Amino acid sequence: MTQAALTHPPAAPTSAAPAPAPRGGLVRWAADRSGWLGPIAVALFAGLLRFWNLGHPNAFVFDETYYPKDAWSLLQQGYEGTWPDHANADILSVPQSIALGSAPEFVAHPPLGKWVMATGEQLFGLNPFGWRFMTALLGTLAVLMLARIGRRLFGSTLVGCTAALLMAVDGLQLVMSRVGLLDGIQMFFVLASFGSLLVDRDHVRARLAGVADADADAVRLGWRPWRIAAGVFVGAACAVKWNGAPILAAFGILTVLWDQSGRRGAGARRPWRSMLRLDAVPAFLAMVGSAVVVYVGAWSGWLATGGGGANGGGGYDRHWADGRAGLSPDSVLGIPLPQVPMGWVPAPLRSLWHYHAQMYDFNTGLSTPHTYQSNPFAWLVDGRPVSMYWEQIPYGQHGCTSSGGCAAQILGLGTPFLWWAACFALVYLLWRWFFRRDWRSGAVLCAVAAVYLPWFRYQERTIFSFYMVVLVPFLCLAVAQMLGAILGPAGCSPERRRIGAIGAGAVVLAIVGCFAFFYPLYTAEVIPMSSWQDRMWFTSWI
Repeated sequence: MTQAALTHPPAAPTSAAPAPAPRGGLVRWAADRSGWLGPIAVALFAGLLRFWNLGHPNAFVFDETYYPKDAWSLLQQGYEGTWPDHANADILSVPQSIALGSAPEFVAHPPLGKWVMATGEQLFGLNPFGWRFMTALLGTLAVLMLARIGRRLFGSTLVGCTAALLMAVDGLQLVMSRVGLLDGIQMFFVLASFGSLLVDRDHVRARLAGVADADADAVRLGWRPWRIAAGVFVGAACAVKWNGAPILAAFGILTVLWDQSGRRGAGARRPWRSMLRLDAVPAFLAMVGSAVVVYVGAWSGWLATGGGGANGGGGYDRHWADGRAGLSPDSVLGIPLPQVPMGWVPAPLRSLWHYHAQMYDFNTGLSTPHTYQSNPFAWLVDGRPVSMYWEQIPYGQHGCTSSGGCAAQILGLGTPFLWWAACFALVYLLWRWFFRRDWRSGAVLCAVAAVYLPWFRYQERTIFSFYMVVLVPFLCLAVAQMLGAILGPAGCSPERRRIGAIGAGAVVLAIVGCFAFFYPLYTAEVIPMSSWQDRMWFTSWI
């Protein structure tokens, strides 16, 4: 399938695997590697952007005041401990002072993202480069992964690399790959889960292709490691932040719908019945079962640190269930709950359940006003980006040569031209999915809905637009699919293809140019105050 075939999907489901490479010498070598050379090149470009001067600024950026210190505590103690008020200054000072306390600290998010961050700290120490290393690495690998996912999804290396290039030059993904926050880590796991489901879909269709029509209703699809991998990855996303749970549900529904359509394409007379009878339960066990195992496993440090109770070490509320026979928390959202006699459940697990009830209360009830909070309705159009770092620099200091002074900022702003193009692309995908029954559009829209729509339930909560970094890969896939359609369908005239190539190329160049214009605001580059003002296109960005 060529990139032009985006507007003409195959009549029957087929594997997206590339055709066998031609035999013989250099030609065969190039054909075997053609699906990797482009993605690797784009990933190297993305890595250069993400790792260049990664330790700058030498400061705690936005919520870095929480997660890197929690990560270090997990590395040293297995649970999140307490820090004095002056801990940030002590950590950045020379010589460094690390005053980690053994008393447990209440935290609002599961620990896996901080364990990932702790890997970089183990390698490079408790410093800005160390706590940003893993987010930069995963942000780079996500670009490589997106290129391969786009190639599999659309059957075109060009379209896959275009999607990856768009993500490489997205400002929000760049920023979240260069700061020690959790959302970029979660994005990697969500994308890995989506890619695993695509591989599983292709493998299942290859298996069904050899089944006779009469057997399509009864064949068991057997061992499906890629679907288990999808459950592991989306479980990891949940173990970073809880907003991975709706994505788990959406991906679970998506995989069984693909099973139903695969059986129908193989000639099954009752594909829905066959799916429900043979595929639904294994899908639940593979996706939800593996996700639960990964999620609980992420708490192993908390579970293993018995310590000495509330103030003598061990995870927060680790001993809540000691001497209690109940399982339920005392209350949720201030509503008292009856105690269910569940003494046979191990006390650490009951304590963990109680801790989760407190986390739920905090996360759903957080309404403290914040300068950069925003409404989900504004997120897709870059309505209110988050300023994560700001420094006003007088003339003559830190390289400022402007008489009017300079500024250095990290602004969590998605590349505007890319996000605005994505709004049109999503409309195009809706049309493709509804009127053409294009499964590829449906897959991308499923991911978009799972990531984006649940936030509309929490408009009264203090929420931020940078949560949408998880959405960025799917927006880039949508734009890449739209650009493939602009390029033109197979069989059209050379003139049509030429015009389409000019149009698609112009969009990509405009997005890359827009990214280059805003790049100083993504990396805290010192620029004249007048240049900073030129980039404040809307007052809501200030």
